[in-house]
Amino acid sequence: MQTILLNGWAASPDAWSLCAAAKGASLFSYLDQLDGRPEAALAAAPDGAALVGWSMGGSGALRLACRFPEKIRGLVLLAATPRMMEEKETGWRGMSPRRLKALEFGLKATHGEGFFGVPDGKPNPYRMDSDANLARGLDYLRATDLRAALEQLARTGALRRTPVFIFQSERDGIVRAENAAYLQRIFPHAVVELIPGGEHALPILIPEKIDAAVAAIRSGR
Repeated sequence: MQTILLNGWAASPDAWSLCAAAKGASLFSYLDQLDGRPEAALAAAPDGAALVGWSMGGSGALRLACRFPEKIRGLVLLAATPRMMEEKETGWRGMSPRRLKALEFGLKATHGEGFFGVPDGKPNPYRMDSDANLARGLDYLRATDLRAALEQLARTGALRRTPVFIFQSERDGIVRAENAAYLQRIFPHAVVELIPGGEHALPILIPEKIDAAVAAIRSGR
């Protein structure tokens, strides 16, 4: 079984440097995801794959689960959301356009360190990228809404026996904690853990929990 890691917006491979599960896994950047490379890899995986997605990559994992449910052997969702932006008319808790703009500015001004909640003594999982590439990722975050597809997936029950692990920081200002409750409704059998604090960079904050989740998927437990 293949393990596919889907990275966050503007994140470098260093984001996964503390995860043993990253060794031998296929890691796809946010640009790879925009170019459809994970879809091609999953479609070609003869035994399916365990998907591990963080932030924008969590959205990518949800999109793949909706498109290829028969290929999914397990999901590990880290600060994942089907819809990044807030919707005042529906009450959906997300990011305002102003906050998203601040996210872009903060990345460029600080190289991500501190702005995204990088724990002390851990690697900085972000890197600068070209303005054009960053803008492509931001367009994805603004436009993507997977809720209808996920509701349909839930109705089919296609993943009701597939292991799902959901990790979410309690005070994450980028992806709201309410997303964990929404995803648990989509995957009622999921293991959900709220992480104290507001850090968004979960792959470097809880690598041992990620490794244990991937190990459980791979062992069939």
